Amino acid sequence: MHIPSKYGLLAASAIQACSGYVAQPRANDATCKSTTKTTVAILGGGMAGVTAAQALTNASVTDFLILEYRDTLGGRMWHTDFGKDENGHPYTIELGANWVQGIGSNKTENPIWRLAKKYNLKNHYSNYDSILTYDEHGYVDFQNVLDEYSEASEKATQEAGRLLVQNAQDMTARSGFALAGWNPGHDDMKAQAVEWWNWDWEDAWTPETSSFIFGMAGENLTFNQFGEDNNLCIDQRGFNVLVTEEAKTFLKPEQVRFNTQVTQVDYSSDGVTIHTKNGDCVRAAYAICTFSVGVLQRDVIKWEPELPLWKRTAIQKFEMGTYTKIFLQFNETFWPEDKQFFLYASSTTRGYYPVWQSLSTEGFFPGSNIIFVTVVQDQAYRAELQSDEETKEEVMEVLRQMFPDKDIPEPIAFMYPRWTSVPWAYGSYSNWPAGTTLEVHQNLRANVDRVWFAGEAISAEYFGFLQGAWFEGREAGMQVAGLLQDRCVNIYGDRVCGQRVHYDPLQGTTPIDAYTLINGWPVDSINLE
Repeated sequence: MHIPSKYGLLAASAIQACSGYVAQPRANDATCKSTTKTTVAILGGGMAGVTAAQALTNASVTDFLILEYRDTLGGRMWHTDFGKDENGHPYTIELGANWVQGIGSNKTENPIWRLAKKYNLKNHYSNYDSILTYDEHGYVDFQNVLDEYSEASEKATQEAGRLLVQNAQDMTARSGFALAGWNPGHDDMKAQAVEWWNWDWEDAWTPETSSFIFGMAGENLTFNQFGEDNNLCIDQRGFNVLVTEEAKTFLKPEQVRFNTQVTQVDYSSDGVTIHTKNGDCVRAAYAICTFSVGVLQRDVIKWEPELPLWKRTAIQKFEMGTYTKIFLQFNETFWPEDKQFFLYASSTTRGYYPVWQSLSTEGFFPGSNIIFVTVVQDQAYRAELQSDEETKEEVMEVLRQMFPDKDIPEPIAFMYPRWTSVPWAYGSYSNWPAGTTLEVHQNLRANVDRVWFAGEAISAEYFGFLQGAWFEGREAGMQVAGLLQDRCVNIYGDRVCGQRVHYDPLQGTTPIDAYTLINGWPVDSINLE
């Protein structure tokens, strides 16, 4: 384990908060068309970036600059126009984050729900009991399989908690559920659909790849702490209104730079220089990087010097899920209008257009004739590589199998995003892979010299959730402010000083002297080096 020493003040904190950081000249500044100096550069204007900026402002650190790739704030809270209502006006639909997840607790309020109430976000309860089940022949009731999964899930939750508390080895979610009594065959397509509805649809990864301990813990921490309910955003301002409206309460126009693509980050113990695509640079005392795991994994940002191996390893060990919503609008609602969800079990392929969600149902956009289907990972990648017409043909075939007695017309509007090719995201949200320890995740969280990290993936408790981005943005902003002002900050009731801990090297669970014949290892491990 390595705990870096705390940096001292660059200047008296009171002066610094007012006048900003005066960076030392760097040799590569000659490559910059122009250079802007600031105290903190925030890379990304999503929930984490804006919350970090708010935390800095609350600490009287106002000399910061948000660098945002797009022309608006909100990050993966991304919406677009789709179809038309009866007056010819388009609907606003969410391509990315869509739900406020974790509502209903009388003790602890989800910060996203607090923002939703503050800005009168229009939303509606997602009732997961409002579901009908189908296969290639049409409607077929396999509610009993849903019940079987729920029963096993309760046992799995308890077992995952036991493993965590007792410091037992992690396993895949597939193994954990099998031990809890849920172990469907690969040819049991109804059970596979039920499992997809309960696991893949939430995590955007399969149980075979996902951590049992942290997959269960992440879900339980949100829903046990904040409440069991999920509400779908249907606000025609877009879900990112929570970010844009909150930003208006403190953010000044000169503190954000839109349409700015970061291409290189030079860092040291003295400061950070950010290079952008247009040749301009930003020089800062600190940077808070809120890029997604997908962006960090793609190596589209050059780091100078190269990020240390412990950091690069942590980045590559975590997973970036792809969650693709495919929207269709028809000239009529031919599906049951009193149900929210429709689960389809393909006869041959797991995860093949399985979960359909009606927006033409009361409480959402009644009379809109809009429905959407979700695919993740391999099926999402496949859809992304296809043309819209090819994908539309496939989803229409599924709909006609689900409703064989209906004369289903062609959709009048059709679209879906291609998240893995979006250059400011490269995916939807993160997932915790099996066998990956908390120490590995801490290496993902840890700063490297003057570069700090925030975002949903950086949250050990709420990875994959919007509240994870909120909490980690706030914490990074508070801790950087503490460094600038030479003070400790209060995080979750604990006093936190200086840099974040990281672990180098990370050890395995089996000592070298256990690699013996008695343990089934008949070779000399030294000869394998």
